[in-house]
Amino acid sequence: MLTAFDKRLLNLIQIELPLESRPFAVLAERLDSEEAIVIERLNYLKEQGFIRRIGPFFDSTKLGYIGTLVALEVEPNFIPQVAAFINSDYGVTHNYERDGSLNLWFTLFSHTLEEQKETLDKIEKIPGVVRMINLPATQKFKVSVQFTLS
Repeated sequence: MLTAFDKRLLNLIQIELPLESRPFAVLAERLDSEEAIVIERLNYLKEQGFIRRIGPFFDSTKLGYIGTLVALEVEPNFIPQVAAFINSDYGVTHNYERDGSLNLWFTLFSHTLEEQKETLDKIEKIPGVVRMINLPATQKFKVSVQFTLS
């Protein structure tokens, strides 16, 4: 269950996570609390599934990366092994199981198209992978999603 403090904390970290050596101390000050309490609540919220990740988003293109969205059809019994292999790649930022025949979707960022192709060729050969659809990024959209909790 979310407390009023949790809601204030979640509202704050979505848009104002400070770039400081001790960001949680700064948040605690803004929330009239203590750093240890902020850290404790964030750990709890992550354990409970309210927080998936805390971290920055970078403009991958400006950093020299090429991105693609990949949809896989994976035999259901093989999903854990295929997902684990995909997650071990440093260029994978998201990997989700979905309903339907294309049941595993992930994003991959690579330095070159050749590197991307090598990675996708390896993934396509994993036991249990039935088919792959590569959906390269052709245009970037900035979506700022914020959930206001009251």
